[in-house]
Amino acid sequence: MRCQHEMPFGARLQPGGGAVFRLWAPGAQQVELAIEAAGTAPELHPAQADAKGWWECRVPHAGAGTLYRWRIGGELLVPDPASRHNPEGPHGPSCLVDPARFEWDGGWNGRPWHDTVLYELHVGTFTPEGTFAAAGRRLQELADLGVTAVELMPVASFAGRFGWGYDGVLPYAPHPAYGTPDDLKRFVQQAHRLGLMVFLDVVYNHFGPDGNYLHAYAEPFFSQTKESPWGKAINFDGPGSDTVREFFIHNALYWVQEFRFDGLRLDAVHAISDDSPRHVLHDLSDRVRTATAGRHVHLVLENEDNGHEFLAPTPMHGFYDAQWNDDFHHVVHVALTGETQRYYHDYGDDTLDLLARCFTHGMIFEGSQRKVGGARKVVQPAPAQPLSALVNFAHNHDQVGNRARGERLSELVPAEASGLATLLALLTPAIPMLFFGEEWGAREPFLYFADWEGELRDAVRAGRKREFGHEHAEDLPDPCSSDTFDRSRPDPAGARSGTGQARLQEVRSALAARRQWITPRQAQLLTGKHSAQRIGERGLSVQWRYEDGRMLCLDLNLGAEPLQVEAQHLGPVEAQLVFAHRWPAGTPRGTWPAYAARWTLGEEITL
Repeated sequence: MRCQHEMPFGARLQPGGGAVFRLWAPGAQQVELAIEAAGTAPELHPAQADAKGWWECRVPHAGAGTLYRWRIGGELLVPDPASRHNPEGPHGPSCLVDPARFEWDGGWNGRPWHDTVLYELHVGTFTPEGTFAAAGRRLQELADLGVTAVELMPVASFAGRFGWGYDGVLPYAPHPAYGTPDDLKRFVQQAHRLGLMVFLDVVYNHFGPDGNYLHAYAEPFFSQTKESPWGKAINFDGPGSDTVREFFIHNALYWVQEFRFDGLRLDAVHAISDDSPRHVLHDLSDRVRTATAGRHVHLVLENEDNGHEFLAPTPMHGFYDAQWNDDFHHVVHVALTGETQRYYHDYGDDTLDLLARCFTHGMIFEGSQRKVGGARKVVQPAPAQPLSALVNFAHNHDQVGNRARGERLSELVPAEASGLATLLALLTPAIPMLFFGEEWGAREPFLYFADWEGELRDAVRAGRKREFGHEHAEDLPDPCSSDTFDRSRPDPAGARSGTGQARLQEVRSALAARRQWITPRQAQLLTGKHSAQRIGERGLSVQWRYEDGRMLCLDLNLGAEPLQVEAQHLGPVEAQLVFAHRWPAGTPRGTWPAYAARWTLGEEITL
């Protein structure tokens, strides 16, 4: 099976030989295609424009492997913004690719959403090699762990050797340090052979600051009236926005069709401003679902404002399967660490009550934009959401990497509590996500790193110090140092230690329990019918209800001392034990041990 996404952008090989190259450059007066070869001057081919700013050029002798750039106004050489491959990065030439050369296995149609157990990873630091090929060699251990979906942080090409990927400038070209487009396809195919889905994190809210040439010839890509945290907002609703919308919608289609990704996670959609009669996010969902009919392809959002208008309880055209639930992370983090600065400011009062609401309702706050410094501007409590439409996590790239020193939770809490947050994410009816290395309790930090140079590098260094109130600190990690990049790589030797092996076994057992007791019941999960009660100062009793009258219960002690629990807060003796953490067999019925949790499944009870 061969897969190629047809689009109006970029270069396309012709059946009879040669290639057609197309560029939307409404601001250009002269455009030429420059065919490049080592040691020779560029071979220039004039392009012809239509009334809408599309420039086109046919080159009869171009083929797979041909290097090319566009020359604007007789001077500026720029890469193809829809390049499938830029082997030297965004400041170098684009490479013509034959997408149909790769042979895919047939028969894989993905897995349903309720099966999903996500594992977020950064390709550059997941292995010492930092490549798609090396990452593929570790997929078997993830399948054995019980993970069902690997989520890649953005791979779109960006300037420099290393970075998180959220400052990509060529959205169709995999970052060359990770490998070629075919290397990425081999990674996806290997995952599918192991029964693993692959999700990709995509960024449709801005372009990175280095290597983006669109301002020079396609100014309508950027709004003339709206700003974003990264400068001018992407133009989704002004003059010229029809083409801009198509550029990003085709990008989503490209990844799920040509690379057969099983899902996309759209970064920071709260920063996508669109006042059109139909929001671009609705259009994107509709087009992706139409193009992938018959496959399980999942669409997930990050929405820092906790808006939920794009979510639907089942796959629907125009809507999304789920959204990252920052509220869960923040309230669990505060409950275990006591931190209440920046992101955690609004979770320090009545923390256990907020955690109870998060367990039962999903999100805590609705319409809660961020203030300067990270705290929320709380508008109102969020209504109950279908819990399976939320992704819960104890770690992710933002919540670890946006700390000054990138500490994981294992560095911030007592050893007895370090595994509890992970289990709380894995064993609720929400969709769980692990952050790479979390499964064995990795102690290495995950730091912010970006290989910027010159004034941009200086600005980023100063900005990090200013952000964390450490303007004069000399010991903060340098975000533009390769040492910071290397320090962010979890050492698999930690997984072979005694504590690492114990954590791995517990996570493996928890995911097996989820697979047996929680996943099969997702279709029966009710919404807005769940309940929770405070138990003493540090305890919670939670009840998740199903249509058949059954109830998944969590008994949780987040304190360093055992809890003595009154009889009316104890579940039925005959309930099936699903999983227990730090809860030895034979523990007296009314005693909840320190930093302990126990899940049971039984008939409906009233507490």
